[in-house]
Amino acid sequence: MVTFIAFALTIAGCINWLLIGLLQYDFVAGIFGYQGSIFSRLIYILIGSAAVFLVVKLIMDKGSIHIWGAQKKLAKQLASSMNIEASKEEKRHNYDKEERRKEESGFHEQGEFNEKEDNSSKDPTLFDEHLDRR
Repeated sequence: MVTFIAFALTIAGCINWLLIGLLQYDFVAGIFGYQGSIFSRLIYILIGSAAVFLVVKLIMDKGSIHIWGAQKKLAKQLASSMNIEASKEEKRHNYDKEERRKEESGFHEQGEFNEKEDNSSKDPTLFDEHLDRR
């Protein structure tokens, strides 16, 4: 939440500087009378402090700023755990599908066929029919 407030204050300061550059109008000084008033100076100090806070946070987080902090991290963790669960479920489904296919075709892990479906070993005449014709 502190990061969000600092971000909002920094944006307000940026807009104020845009107004100063384009229109030569200081919005903060316009609200509080003049630049030297105590309230204007407090606003400038808050905006400057917010900017320094964001720069330090940017350096400490190695180039990334998470505006919503823990909520964003929690959402990422939740999304990644859901993807992991979905991936596990998909792998399990594919494995079951492959096992069913192997079972239906009679294929073993070693690359051999089941004996119950291998008719050539039970009936020697199955492939020897052409030998009897000679």
